Amino acid sequence: MTNQFSLDGRVVLITGSSQGIGLALATACAEAGAHIVINARSTDKIEVAVAMLRDRGHQATGHAADVTDQEQVEDMVVATKRDVGPIAGLINNAGIQRRAKFLDFALDDYRQVMETNLVAPFLVAQSVGRRMAERGAGRIINIGSVQSQLGRPTIVPYAASKGGLLMMTRGMCADLGPLGIQVNSIAPGYFATELTEALVNDETFSQWVADRTPAGRWGQIEELGGAAVFLLSDAASFINGQTLFVDGGMTAVV
Repeated sequence: MTNQFSLDGRVVLITGSSQGIGLALATACAEAGAHIVINARSTDKIEVAVAMLRDRGHQATGHAADVTDQEQVEDMVVATKRDVGPIAGLINNAGIQRRAKFLDFALDDYRQVMETNLVAPFLVAQSVGRRMAERGAGRIINIGSVQSQLGRPTIVPYAASKGGLLMMTRGMCADLGPLGIQVNSIAPGYFATELTEALVNDETFSQWVADRTPAGRWGQIEELGGAAVFLLSDAASFINGQTLFVDGGMTAVV
């Protein structure tokens, strides 16, 4: 019987994947058989991530690019097709966070959050999507957040960007679905990563996370991989325009 969850022979590009959630997603997809293309701005970090995957027996290459730069994005997509093969799956994972009270939030910081979290996914998906449309097939996953639904103090731009990404996912589905392309979103809850280490170590905040989440704890980044493999695989062949919340139940309760 065919394994519907296999990604054998598929090239999957993951932005912002040299560490943290992006690298966890890359690892899960590689274990499912995909050839992973690691993306980040730092060549050094890419080399470390690619070496780690190859040491585990997986297929992986890397391409340094600033995904907020349209020319660099186009170069990355063209080079990937030339050197590795057509991109069957894209995970728009690159993102940043800036914190400040709303009335004090600097406009430059607001714009930086929007450029990385909302403009970059548009640029990468558009470039990759054009190639997918030519083949009449492809899978795109946008990495959102529970903050697309839940507000928190000091992160207005982040919440706005993730809310916009959720609606971008639906709009892309409407445009790209008839071309054979599926576009879905994964919305993580609170996960322990390098970027959230200070919050994890904050006993008061960690207790709030535990109390607010029915699962009673932070998520572990390895717990996101299955959702990505599923949405990229044949098992999700009739799923389009949806957001899968991987949050331990946080958005299901009040």
